[in-house]
Amino acid sequence: MIIISALGLDFIAGDPANRYHPTAWMGRLIARTATYVKTGRARSERAGGVVIVVVSCGAVLGALSAVYLALNLLLDGLVALVASAAVTAVLLKTTISVRGLEAHARNIVVAIQDDDIATARSRLSMIVKRDTGSLDREHVISGAIESVSENTVDGVTGPLFYFGVLGLPGAFVYRVVNTADSMVGYRTSMFANLGWFAANCDRVLNYAPARITGLVMVLASAMLGMNWRGAYRIMMRDAGKPDSPNAGYPMAAAAGALGVRLEKIGHYSIGDDTVGLSTDGILQAVRLMKITSIIFCGAVTVPLMALLAYLVAGVHV
Repeated sequence: MIIISALGLDFIAGDPANRYHPTAWMGRLIARTATYVKTGRARSERAGGVVIVVVSCGAVLGALSAVYLALNLLLDGLVALVASAAVTAVLLKTTISVRGLEAHARNIVVAIQDDDIATARSRLSMIVKRDTGSLDREHVISGAIESVSENTVDGVTGPLFYFGVLGLPGAFVYRVVNTADSMVGYRTSMFANLGWFAANCDRVLNYAPARITGLVMVLASAMLGMNWRGAYRIMMRDAGKPDSPNAGYPMAAAAGALGVRLEKIGHYSIGDDTVGLSTDGILQAVRLMKITSIIFCGAVTVPLMALLAYLVAGVHV
């Protein structure tokens, strides 16, 4: 019920304003810690990269502990149980962003349909790391589909996977690492040393969720009447093309399901151009992301929780 409630809240309400959003709070904490390191107050930037992740994770876990300690002190019995479940559902919701991804994607679609390529590029730049200033219409569409598919892991299935394995602390630690990677984990001279730890932690944490999500996308594409055989074939063929060892799995599965070729100029080309890129492809990618999220909850997160409960019960027996 917690998982269903969290996903339902996200589908209906979307993300809260930044001043109320834990992920935004994480971002501010990471930014301040990074500034502290960059001003030379740490022994080295590489050591500072470890500090950023450890301090941020520690602060988040401490805050979660304080919330549940307060609930246990103020309430008891069934009331405490219900309140704890409700708080967990709300907090889990803040680690996922189905509605947010959809909103970004639809904003890009509107700009393209209005023939406002400049606005489309600007809106795309909010969800990708590449330079969008000179992209043509097809590459803007490609970037949007890539972002929706890749961020299905970062913004939905990754947190749900670690919630299934480690509960709410797992989901929040995943979000801290993922947020740190998005902020300082770039391969640039400025963050080459500072972001190494966040980038490598993110790479390790995403290894399993990315591959499982790719497979779930194949199943979701079959349920939606898309090309599920193509999704599996392209995922197996092209998942290793991007520099990231993980991002290629959901992107390649989406490319195969939609029958499109996705390209980051100068870096990779994924999929076969059998349908052609259009704004409808972005909307189809959003549909695929939504169904993948629902299936992932039922086929991955819940079984993981059940298995963990069984193992814990066995230890106590």
